[in-house]
Amino acid sequence: MSILVVGSVAYDNLDTPHGKRDDVLGGAATHFSTAASFFTPVHVVGVVGSDFDNAHLEFLMSKGIDVSGIKVVEGGKTFRWTGKYFDDINHRETLDTQLGVFATFDPELSEQHAEEPFLFLANIHPSLQLKVLDQMKEPKLVAMDTMNLWIDTTREDLQKVIERVDMMFINDEEARMLTGDLNVSVAAKKIMSWGPKVLVIKRGEYGALLYTEDSVFAAPGLPLSDVVDPTGAGDTFAGGFLGYVAKTGDISKATLRRAVICGSVMASFQVEDFGLDRLRELTTQEIDKRFGIFKELAHFEAAPLF
Repeated sequence: MSILVVGSVAYDNLDTPHGKRDDVLGGAATHFSTAASFFTPVHVVGVVGSDFDNAHLEFLMSKGIDVSGIKVVEGGKTFRWTGKYFDDINHRETLDTQLGVFATFDPELSEQHAEEPFLFLANIHPSLQLKVLDQMKEPKLVAMDTMNLWIDTTREDLQKVIERVDMMFINDEEARMLTGDLNVSVAAKKIMSWGPKVLVIKRGEYGALLYTEDSVFAAPGLPLSDVVDPTGAGDTFAGGFLGYVAKTGDISKATLRRAVICGSVMASFQVEDFGLDRLRELTTQEIDKRFGIFKELAHFEAAPLF
């Protein structure tokens, strides 16, 4: 089954301990769709300015991604984010944000896009997420992401979105912030009581937690000796996760657990180079091999202890 993703397509200016890069292809929808495209067809709805290099659209199309929903605003400027990462790569500082045409982004879905079976609401204003939900026909599964800004400033609209989705991706800090609970498991139960049947709490280099109505699954993080650029890792994780679920068309417990590992695999490749450079040349053979490495990380013989 195919996925519709609605979110940002952007340029990133990056400063990390491994160097600096300007005008790097970024954005939540871009990272998500690239990762998901390894598993299933993806359709993107977003907006860019006339300064956006057409080569980036060609790259997305080369991955089989439908870009017909990306609107190009003549004379407009593409959303641009500038950030600096420190020696502890988990910490970063936003130096500049220029919304450009993204400031007036008003997603209008085509008839085809409105009928897509899987929907991923990337990290955009909750009022826009609601507008997209209102345009969808009868999606089989709706997943969402959010961030601390929306938790702080648009809590009422965000709550309305959470109540209407089947699945939510959020990091551990945001989960605590959203619920006011310091204990992640308590926070997870509270969020799921609002609507989502599946909750994925991302924990960066420490892996991810998958909560369903009757189970918890902990996926490990892959110990990497060198992390070049973590930008977009969370969106890449979500792309790998939901891409695998859409590929199978199944949301059983076994499928969801494999999907967490798929998400972790894709994110582990994402951070190995700037922007999407690692995913540009990534092969399915490499993905399958790393999937096996993750399996070995968590595998042990369940022999009696005593």
